[in-house]
Amino acid sequence: MKALVLSGGKGVRLRPFTYIMPKQLVPVANTPIISFVIGNIIKAGITDIGVIVTPQNRKKIEATILQSYADKADFTFIVQENPLGLPHAVKVARHFLEGEDFIMYLGDNLIGAEIGKFIQIYQEKEYDAFILLKKVKDPSIFGVAKIEGGRIIKLVEKPKEFISDLALVGIYIFSSQIIDAADNIKPSARGELEITDAISYLLKKGRKVGFHLLDKWWIDTGKKDDLLNANRLVLGQFVVEKKEAQIKDSDISGKV
Repeated sequence: MKALVLSGGKGVRLRPFTYIMPKQLVPVANTPIISFVIGNIIKAGITDIGVIVTPQNRKKIEATILQSYADKADFTFIVQENPLGLPHAVKVARHFLEGEDFIMYLGDNLIGAEIGKFIQIYQEKEYDAFILLKKVKDPSIFGVAKIEGGRIIKLVEKPKEFISDLALVGIYIFSSQIIDAADNIKPSARGELEITDAISYLLKKGRKVGFHLLDKWWIDTGKKDDLLNANRLVLGQFVVEKKEAQIKDSDISGKV
């Protein structure tokens, strides 16, 4: 199995940080976001990793990844001239994927779970697509999936009317069938190929699509408030509480 990490986009909502660095390199817990992504992939045993980059951010993304992981995996950097949707990135990476199964991981997404167990489920069930879902307060800003009887019956990108509060987490596992889907869908009203349309195409063709309701935290670090929350959550995972220390006439609030 291969991995495809998507590191395109301009990070407009994270300005002014993204005036000087790609959004995937903005630090969380003093570590570039994309380092958590690459680390999770390598921990799952995947060492053939393609990274979708833009002409503008390629040098910085490549330098950051290779500095930490050059001896741990093989990397192929693939330029996507314009960010025209996730299925478009799959099409751009067609020659790298070479018809193999792959995990597609958005380079600015963080989850509090290891991905190895999801890959195992995908392989054991012989799915053509496997998605992670997470209940959210505002589904109108995400792609969402409607579930009935333990099956996905509908997927919609940024629904204007309530359909479901189960958002698609930015981590997907696909067979090569997703390339056929990407080739056969049309751009949405916003001019992009939507991943919800590509997965819907697989469902219409009778392909097996599985899902898992994520019980761990997930953050799409696209906004400044999300970054602050990500720092809190990530730091919380590495804290070991020590109760023997006391400071006279002082209060310690939260995890320190």
